[in-house]
Amino acid sequence: MSNSILTNASAMTALQTLNATNANMSEVQNRISTGQRVSSAEDNAAYWSIATTMRSDNSALSAVQDALGLGAATVDTMYTAMNSTVEVVDEIKAKLVAAKQPGVDRGKIQSDISELQNQLQTIADSAVFNSENWLSTDASATGYSATKSVVSSFSRAGGAITISTIDIDTTATQLFEASTQAGVLDKARTAAAGNMIGDSVATIDISAITDDAADTAALDAAISDVDAAMAEITDSATLLGSVKKRIDLQKDFVSALTDALDRGIGQLVDADMNEESTRLKALQVQQQLGIQALSIANSNSENILSLFR
Repeated sequence: MSNSILTNASAMTALQTLNATNANMSEVQNRISTGQRVSSAEDNAAYWSIATTMRSDNSALSAVQDALGLGAATVDTMYTAMNSTVEVVDEIKAKLVAAKQPGVDRGKIQSDISELQNQLQTIADSAVFNSENWLSTDASATGYSATKSVVSSFSRAGGAITISTIDIDTTATQLFEASTQAGVLDKARTAAAGNMIGDSVATIDISAITDDAADTAALDAAISDVDAAMAEITDSATLLGSVKKRIDLQKDFVSALTDALDRGIGQLVDADMNEESTRLKALQVQQQLGIQALSIANSNSENILSLFR
């Protein structure tokens, strides 16, 4: 092999090898510093595209989790108020049954019932979370909608996005309805015979009831109305309980789904730190050898000078 002072083939080969080693080393150091083997499209365009889309969907699922949490809190507020309503209505029913006893002071019993009726209104009006009240409603209010929705899921199939909701019909849960009086407690029920004692649970008044047959029939009608209202309230509480359970199950599912997507993204783009640290050690040795080889190759040209001394 001829020696030339114009072209140092050995040095060129050693330089190319060293440059390749430095490039590989830079790639490994980037993976170690970011923790990812695919951190940009140039690393792997297909995997980067998939991971970017999945991260975006995961962010949307995080928003779904927040919405479910808000929905769960709202339903829990209504459910708690409904349970308290059951207790108060049950107490009213007991007072009416006690009023059946001849000779009792029904005026004093009515005083207790009136306070319980006020408590029912207070419970319904206080059942508010995030400005939502499903127990005391007003159909004439601006923007009113009887159907309340809780965002429950986000999915992507074939590029098409689907957002699902859990819908609750508040006409099945309203206790008081300001404009139509169609709530469980303020709607008209059986009109009592004889002395009118009120045609809704919220307006029952037995203070004027006597022991004559007509008044007794009116009292029986009131007890029957309250019992019917209790059955409807129980159905409403059951509905809220079922919705609450479904939201809790969906929260658990979305949480598990988010974790699964995180794992999937990691399998696509995360770096194996054990492997990368091993590669880094090997490349450091190669780099040192490449520098030494380049130094030796460059010294070969200097040896030619000795021939002219």
